[in-house]
Parts: sequence; structure tokens; C-alpha cells
Amino acid sequence: MAEKAETSGNEHRSGLVGELASEFAGTMVLILFGCGVVAQVVAGGALTDGGLGNHDSIAWAWGLGVTFGVYVAARLSGAHINPAVTLTLAAFKGFPWRKVLPYTVAQTAGAFVAALLVRWNYTEALAAADPGHTTKTQIVFSTLPGNGATSIPVTEWGALRDQVIGTAILLMLVLAVTDMLNTPPQANLGPFVIGLIVVAIGMAWGTNAGYAINPARDFGPRLASFLTGYGGAWRDQYGNFYFWVPIVGPLVGGLVGGLVYKVLVSRFLPAAGPQEVGRTPTPDE
Repeated sequence: MAEKAETSGNEHRSGLVGELASEFAGTMVLILFGCGVVAQVVAGGALTDGGLGNHDSIAWAWGLGVTFGVYVAARLSGAHINPAVTLTLAAFKGFPWRKVLPYTVAQTAGAFVAALLVRWNYTEALAAADPGHTTKTQIVFSTLPGNGATSIPVTEWGALRDQVIGTAILLMLVLAVTDMLNTPPQANLGPFVIGLIVVAIGMAWGTNAGYAINPARDFGPRLASFLTGYGGAWRDQYGNFYFWVPIVGPLVGGLVGGLVYKVLVSRFLPAAGPQEVGRTPTPDE
């Protein structure tokens, strides 16, 4: 999600292996905080009358997880930590298409390993709160329409719409705050601002589908939960196949957000020399 730092040459000395390791580590950090906080709120809360957090703590922990993940990975890979970001950067910012699939695999693997750690650490709490490992605690690892509540009548199609819109917002804003010809955050605050974007999306767009807005964030933990006792992980609470929604929706939404930013903003920004990067253009320009 950050601009990729350059060495004296055109390529990093670490090469692709270093970039993939960085994406793995950054996404792992994201999921450790994200799935970890949901486990604490959902499983722990069920055992203590809901006294271990709420929606706001979930939104903040996911946002901070993004912040810390970006700080971990930004130097080597640009810290995409999200296949929707990688795809959008390839479509609109010149990121090499040959790296899209390797980045996606690394991101998904990092999310998978982190989810296994959360699953292992919260084994006792999850078993006590939900012995059958149902959708009641499936939301610790992956998203469901209406956050798994049958009282919120959101179908997979409504959730798909939600994911397209939510990820479009994410990518439009990520492109804005990382565009050196716009007004990017200074003093290395970009990762913090990107984390705040995720907090805001969680607080404003979390009801319909749990704001996955990241295929790796959903599929990696979903696979981890399936392999560790959640036999219905691929379906929603209504029995419909759902796993594809937080994959397709974010990928489409990211492209939509990238297109919106290009059409409405970036094509109007003036070209700037190196000395002008990050500076607000004057009226004369």
C-alpha cells in the first residue's frame, strides 16, 4: 500500500524472494491482530457476558493491524498485503503483472499461517463458546453476510455489492494517500493513515459483509478454519456457497476504485519534477 522504496539500481537487492517474504510477513501481522481481536470479542465475550470488547475494538485492531503490517513490509515490497491492492496497482500504477500471482500467493499464505496461530491460541475459548464450530465463531476467521446474523437479511449478492463498494473506497483512498503528485502524508505517516482508512471503513461499512475488502484476509483464514474443524467454512449461515464473495467483490471493487481515482483526480494532477514531489501545486500551476 506504500510506494516501493528504491535502491541504487532499478531492482531491490533482495529480489522477488525478499518481496514475497515481506508480503507474507506483513499480511501475517495484519491477520494476527485482525482475527485475534475477533476471537477475543466473539469467543471471549461469549464466555464473559460480552465483556472483552465490541465492534469498535474490532475496527481499531484491524486498522492497527494494517498499519503495523504496512510498516513491516513497505521497504521491500511496498506492503500491498492485499491482492486487491496488487491487482489495482498493476492495472493503474505500473506494477509488474508477472508479480501479481506470486504476491497474491504470499499474501494468502501469510494470512493462512496467522489464522492457524489464532486458531491454536484460542482453542479452548472457541471450543467452550461454540463446541460445534459453527458460524457462531466462524466469523472469527472469515466473513459472512450480515456478520453471520440471520436477523440481518443480507444475501450473498447484497454482500457482493457491499464488498465492491467498500474495496472501491479503500483503493481510491489508498491511491490518493500514496500518490506523490497529490498530497501524501509526510514523516512516514502513510501506514498510519492507511490504517485509519480501514478503521473508518470498518465503522461505516461493516454490517452487510464484515468488510473483508481483501481476498487474502478472507480466504487464508477460511481455509485454516476449514482444516481445523469448521466443516461449513465455505458456506454462509443460510447454506449457500459464500467463499467466492470476499474474493470476487474486492478484486472488482479495487479496479473500480482505481478507475474512479484515475478519472476524477490523478489525470488532472500536474506533472512534477523531483523537487516538487509531495508539494501542493500553486494556483498558477
